[in-house]
Amino acid sequence: MTRSLKKGPYVFERLLKKIEGKKPDAAGVVKTWARDSMIAPEMVGYTFGVHNGKDFIEVKVTEEMVGHRFGEFSTTRKFYRHGGKMQKELEAKAKEAEIAAAKSAKEATEAKK
Repeated sequence: MTRSLKKGPYVFERLLKKIEGKKPDAAGVVKTWARDSMIAPEMVGYTFGVHNGKDFIEVKVTEEMVGHRFGEFSTTRKFYRHGGKMQKELEAKAKEAEIAAAKSAKEATEAKK
């Protein structure tokens, strides 16, 4: 959601205090729960641990991220895979092809010896 120009961007003040006077390499991972905080230009180069409700996802801030929010880079939902009979068949075919490729590579190395 956008924020009024009159109010300005919301940047969590404690985050700025945590990185104040530190170099990006020496700061390590800065943990935060402030997913709604905007990424300021002063944060470029630092690594933040953004909480997703269960774990801290490490986010290395780059110049392209300035103006976005931390929550955009730490997803709260984990995609496992689409299920169903067709998906299982596709996975079985891929596994068979991988096994066949490994066997042919093994035979090729034995033939060279």
